[in-house]
Amino acid sequence: MYISRVKLKNWRNFVEVDVPLRRRQFLVGPNASGKSNFLDAFRFLRDIAKPDGGGLQRAVNKRGGLSRIRCLNAHSKTASELFVGVEISRSDSESILDRPKWIYEVGIKQHRSGSVFISSERVAKDDRLLLERPDSLDEDDKERLQQTHLEQVNNNKEFREVSDFLARISYMHLVPQLLRHFDEIQGNIMEDDPFGQGLLHRMQQANKKTRDARLRKISAVIKIAVPNLEEIRFDRDPFGKYHIAGSYTNWRPRNAKQYEDQLSDGTLRLIGLLWSLLENDSLLLLEEPELSLHSGIVRNLAGLFHRAQKGKKIRHQLFISTHSAELLSDSGIDGGEILVLQPSRISGKGTTITPSGNIKGIKELLEIGEPPGLIVIQQTVPQDHLQISLFP
Repeated sequence: MYISRVKLKNWRNFVEVDVPLRRRQFLVGPNASGKSNFLDAFRFLRDIAKPDGGGLQRAVNKRGGLSRIRCLNAHSKTASELFVGVEISRSDSESILDRPKWIYEVGIKQHRSGSVFISSERVAKDDRLLLERPDSLDEDDKERLQQTHLEQVNNNKEFREVSDFLARISYMHLVPQLLRHFDEIQGNIMEDDPFGQGLLHRMQQANKKTRDARLRKISAVIKIAVPNLEEIRFDRDPFGKYHIAGSYTNWRPRNAKQYEDQLSDGTLRLIGLLWSLLENDSLLLLEEPELSLHSGIVRNLAGLFHRAQKGKKIRHQLFISTHSAELLSDSGIDGGEILVLQPSRISGKGTTITPSGNIKGIKELLEIGEPPGLIVIQQTVPQDHLQISLFP
């Protein structure tokens, strides 16, 4: 399954958004245009749906409350409800004519006391309505509106497939320093491990056969991307601690071995990205995967992500935010796979999201075969960017 459409109202940067989605989606836009906040809408649904420590109240509170996630640009008359909705499809064709298998929508409001409640919740399957709240039971007991049916095992039997799918959404923005110096900083692994601190733990939890198969695939890529690096292994040192180990060729008869504290930022990020691709079977959210990587590698990342999933029974959906023209230069990327985020200068409008193939000027260039990368990135340059050079 994959998310084929998302609708947002009063969500962070976005007053109202209704955009179709592909299995692979790139997000581009100026700084602070809302790329991370767009991805966070899917993490929000994940946080509601996940069975261990999830739920609506938890999802809202971990973001600082409803006032922190509600759009500041929305007009007061329409800003009372925050709304997130997704359509989930089964088809591999990605045709706009295909009807979604599932629709899940949730609206949220806040009492004057500050407590959050469900203003609407709706589930449909194959155009058949399964759930619409508030219902008569909610009217009799208002406390029920503090929880979604999505998070409740007793109430989501008819659409548990949706709950399970959303709960498996994952996010990765690996920070090499947190992985490399985990012991020194004595850091706790954050919930859902968004920054890759727990990569070693996740590798250890995988069964040996699965782990070795994934590392062979990763090694095949690393050999091309990193000079003299022959293999990536999962090793245990004499003290019983596990490590990511890289085997390097050199003038000696035996290869030299380096653990994660010696591997470069780019190498660690690439290992983390590939591991995340191979372990996940739902939507994977990546932020700026080009960081710390050579431009020659970045140009091939899009194809690399595609090939990394070869042989998987279930190929997951991938959303990637980026500022890199090199990443978008892959000839296999079409205009519908790039979403352009454009903040409005008009008060109350918020950020808009448009497939690049629908933007005048870009559409014509794509039709004559121009690579999308530089064209789209130029579209997102702030209008007054040259003023930066005048800074004293």
